[in-house]
Amino acid sequence: MIRFFLLQNRQGKTRLSKWYVPPPSSPTNKDASPEAEKARIESDVHRLVTSRDKKYTNFIEYNNYKLIYRRYAGLFFTIAVDVNDNELSYLETIHLFVELLDSYFSNVCELDIVFNFNKVYSILDEYMLAGEIGETSKREILERVKVLEKVE
Repeated sequence: MIRFFLLQNRQGKTRLSKWYVPPPSSPTNKDASPEAEKARIESDVHRLVTSRDKKYTNFIEYNNYKLIYRRYAGLFFTIAVDVNDNELSYLETIHLFVELLDSYFSNVCELDIVFNFNKVYSILDEYMLAGEIGETSKREILERVKVLEKVE
């Protein structure tokens, strides 16, 4: 099951953050709010992913999660999943999400994500639901997003 999905740039700015499960409370600070805990985890994930050498795999064990990440241009796409989940299927999940963005925005860049974040979230919501993959057909997902645009 997917715990959270992050999209971060090289500088550490989180461009997309979708949490399917609330973050666990910090063992060092029991009074921390969930939002503060999310920010701390996002910072830790960015530090781990950006400092990792390219010769290593794209999988990192972090706390009770397994982080699967992939870098496209200056953006890091990271998914946190259960430790026993299949890493390669989630690498494909990241790749399909990038293909969806690329098809929708026709050659997506970071600015497309920043200025059209609501469309990015709607694409993600059509693809993943409650921490599980809902639909894997790129054509079907993009058609659903187009229908939602017409409704708006």
